[in-house]
Amino acid sequence: MFTGIIEAVGEIAELKPQGGDLRVRIRSGKLDLADVQLGDSIATNGVCLTVVDLPGDGYWADVSAETLGVTTVGNWSKGGRVNLEKALTPQTRLGGHIVSGHVDGIGEVVWRKQEARAERFRLRAPAGLAKYIAHKGSITVDGTSLTVNAVDGAEFELTIVPHTLQETIMGGYAAGTRVNLEVDLIARYLERLLQGDKAAEPNSDGLTAEFLAQHGFYKG
Repeated sequence: MFTGIIEAVGEIAELKPQGGDLRVRIRSGKLDLADVQLGDSIATNGVCLTVVDLPGDGYWADVSAETLGVTTVGNWSKGGRVNLEKALTPQTRLGGHIVSGHVDGIGEVVWRKQEARAERFRLRAPAGLAKYIAHKGSITVDGTSLTVNAVDGAEFELTIVPHTLQETIMGGYAAGTRVNLEVDLIARYLERLLQGDKAAEPNSDGLTAEFLAQHGFYKG
């Protein structure tokens, strides 16, 4: 588990395709790896990766075909910058929100513009994730815990302060940039709980307007 508070920006040093999946080496920059052991997890652009080797200036990790299919890892290239966060410990300050490192989908930056000293971004999420994104709720973008400031269908807006722009890769975002999205874990569990016994049925479609109306949560 993670907090979504980025500790360092790393660099993609090597990419080695291996029979359908991928092995990557990340230079960890200022991230302190003194307490990291083989088998530990590091969120890399929001993707929970397991450390399989520690060459001294960073770490190696394996990326499965499943992960390549649902994240931006398949588009990584040598020299690219990535957000890094080590897994939380019982002593970690939970300054962001609870983040699993399991990416729900790939979003895209629609636009960015200056707003006083901050920058305002609009992003588009996959349609299936729109129901989990709420005004003033939390969302993880490339591993960074952020607050949603506006929602319009599957699009949402973020206001990013100068510190976050400097300490993450968000400063390099432009229209068209593809990003890893993880929605609020609590929203996921709440959806499942509200389904009640229907959750055990095959091919359950989750919460729909019809289901919510039947149970008094929604008036069409």
